[in-house]
Amino acid sequence: MSRLTHVTSGPYAPPAAARELTVRSADGAPLHVEVHGPDDAPAVVLAHGWTCSTAFWAAQIRELALDHRVVAYDQRGHGRTPASPACSTDALADDLEAVLTATLAPGEQAVIAGHSMGGMTVMAAAARPAFRAHTAAVLLCSTGSSRLVAESTVLPIRPGRTRTRLTGMVLGSRAPLGPVTPPARRILKYATMGPASAPHMVEACAHIVHACPRAVRHAWSHVLDALELDHHLAELRVPVEIVAGTADRLTPPVHARALAAALPDCLGVTELPGIGHMTPVEAPGLVTGKIRALAAAHIHSVPAVEESA
Repeated sequence: MSRLTHVTSGPYAPPAAARELTVRSADGAPLHVEVHGPDDAPAVVLAHGWTCSTAFWAAQIRELALDHRVVAYDQRGHGRTPASPACSTDALADDLEAVLTATLAPGEQAVIAGHSMGGMTVMAAAARPAFRAHTAAVLLCSTGSSRLVAESTVLPIRPGRTRTRLTGMVLGSRAPLGPVTPPARRILKYATMGPASAPHMVEACAHIVHACPRAVRHAWSHVLDALELDHHLAELRVPVEIVAGTADRLTPPVHARALAAALPDCLGVTELPGIGHMTPVEAPGLVTGKIRALAAAHIHSVPAVEESA
């Protein structure tokens, strides 16, 4: 029964970074950051979701790093970033600003892709100066701005206060997830992935999610339960594309449609039949292609790389 934090072979095994660094957020919290690909290439920044890590983006990193500079970082308490008592959407926005400032040159813009809580990070940072200075376009994958627990269909019962209360208890549970076992894989697949997800996809996601410390999982569940970012959407003024799975039980497509209606410059919503919440893993080629197309369309120049003396 493995306690690996990610798979070590196959398309979802994380590639080695060209370099790693520690970035300090506004409150001094250290963030683990990886940079992949050539320094003089168009930049992409990847923000993962709740209970995940940079390993979640392995398929995107491997393909995009051939001709893009890819920056991926671990959210607070996830992956190799230590836990912090500050768990809030403001902290998420602070962290994204810090990563952008530390990894992009002055005037340089990137495409930012956020999955789930990573998409919420983007929304929270929408009005921040560093975000506006460094963001050319955004891809939002499987995310929402509010009513996450009320709209979740993880529990197959009628919508209403009872389902909302029970869903909050399930998602906010302090119970340890334990090792990755066949029953654990089945539970994770049901809750987070589409019914046709291949076993190697489920395996990759299970190791990543089970590696998240339960205290971190619990702390951030409260932030998601109380999430209210609707008023931030008008500030997200860059071109935004949205991807959602029709079988997503955590952030059903109702969220994607609400985002599209509220965003000032939404390029469209792609709903993927039968795909669940883990869109970058379940539909890796499509998500990678969306990021690549956004970079080609909206990053117009790359600052020259200064040679060291």
